[in-house]
Amino acid sequence: MSRLVPAPDALVGKRFDVAIAKMLGISRSKAAELIDSGQVRVLGRDIARSGTLQAGETIDIDLIEEQREPEPIANDMAVVYEDDDVVVVDKPVGVAAHASIGWTGPTVLGSLRDRGVHITSYGAAGREGIVSRLDVGTSGLMLVCKSEQAYVEMRRQFAEHEVVKTYHALVQGDLKQDRATIDAPIGRAKVSDFRFCVTPAGKPAITHWDVMERFGEATLVSVNLETGRTHQIRVHFSSIGHPLVGDPMYGANPVLSEDLGLIRQWLHAKQLEFRHPRTHVWTTVTSGYPTDLAQALERMRERHLEH
Repeated sequence: MSRLVPAPDALVGKRFDVAIAKMLGISRSKAAELIDSGQVRVLGRDIARSGTLQAGETIDIDLIEEQREPEPIANDMAVVYEDDDVVVVDKPVGVAAHASIGWTGPTVLGSLRDRGVHITSYGAAGREGIVSRLDVGTSGLMLVCKSEQAYVEMRRQFAEHEVVKTYHALVQGDLKQDRATIDAPIGRAKVSDFRFCVTPAGKPAITHWDVMERFGEATLVSVNLETGRTHQIRVHFSSIGHPLVGDPMYGANPVLSEDLGLIRQWLHAKQLEFRHPRTHVWTTVTSGYPTDLAQALERMRERHLEH
């Protein structure tokens, strides 16, 4: 449906694309697209995106509704804990924390809202209620805030490292020590937009690990994060020569991954411990391994016995 809008006084004399961007609250490049496609024009004369808006002119805005595919829903995402303040989900692999440019798969937020779960409006646009994220390729526990009080308090607990996050990871090779800490700053890798690496210019990152089971060619570890950098566990273990099994981005052996039937890194957010934001009761939530990781671990045990 077409809308006719008189040229606002404040925008008279401005470039047409700049004026439209301001009027519609969109980027200048998006405004230019609308002008070029004829969805926005000035009545009575042809005007290019670089043309100047005159006093007394009328702008005709006739936007074509973009057909957006509805976001797919993660129906298999279990809710492990829920009350009026927080909800903890067991996020399957292949589900993003929230919507982002270029992602067309299911998200934690979209799937919760589809079930009618109320989520606080606190937080960045599109990321409401989220105080800590998991990668798309990592499964396990993720907490989302339903109340404003929970958002403020849980954000503080995560920022001050009061929340205990325990992951289980299967790393390549035989770790020399039974327990150790990796303290090495992490930043973006220059070679790629998606990869991270240990770099002096990065942000501080601390990872504690304990060996749970040894297989010679791989080691199952329990990992506690003191910080929550993107890809932290994957980057840190890769940096000491023990990349996560099934993680080609950070140097995993593709032959071993294939033999174990893995198409993603063997990493699971196993346990979350936090002080409840309202009652202050220490709360512990745990999750079992999903099928793909459980089967790969079983195959790893078989390989170890075969050797």
